[in-house]
Amino acid sequence: MFEYVFAMPIFSNRDHSSGNERIADLLGKNLIVYGGDDRIPAMTKKVTHGDKFKIGSLHVRALFTPCHTSGHICYHVTSDDNPVGAVFTGDTLFVGACGKFFEGTGEQMYAALYDVLGKLPPDTKVYCGHEYGLASMKYCVTVDPSNQRANEKLEWAQKQRENNLPTVPSTIADEMAYNPFMRVHTDALKKYTGQTDPVKVMEKAREMKNQWRPQ
Repeated sequence: MFEYVFAMPIFSNRDHSSGNERIADLLGKNLIVYGGDDRIPAMTKKVTHGDKFKIGSLHVRALFTPCHTSGHICYHVTSDDNPVGAVFTGDTLFVGACGKFFEGTGEQMYAALYDVLGKLPPDTKVYCGHEYGLASMKYCVTVDPSNQRANEKLEWAQKQRENNLPTVPSTIADEMAYNPFMRVHTDALKKYTGQTDPVKVMEKAREMKNQWRPQ
């Protein structure tokens, strides 16, 4: 018999949190819902950047990454046996991409990717909120056709999806190797966007991806 069930909605969009109220109705006080946005349904414990809590033997640290939504939280989860762990990034960091700037700015996404997620150990596994890997890797190769890691990842992603297998997880090191939004300081990204300031590169690359369609 369980004592508590924990839910950690990344943010308030209904595709990530719409089941909260139904689960809360079923479990009542046995459900603890963590979140960083007052719009999250059935939230019982609000967290902000750096807050820590435990779920059984797991250590969880909240990482505030506003931009896609103003209250977006990522969760870095580790254990005594695995101090590197995994980060659950919702719609901030995807395999080969980042989320749209629905409620934030390029400065905020830059801070989320470089000052927060980019500071995690390179081998940290990245679990994002959607399976967009194949389309995103096609964009990576469009942005930087000479990037060998991007081309290899695209080929791998194609095989994964053909076999109905996921492209998630990746790692922080993987994303730094091929994800355009974690490579805004590179000459390839500056050339592609026609910008030189890293935040402007971020903004322009996101704007261009909004208009881009995979072939």
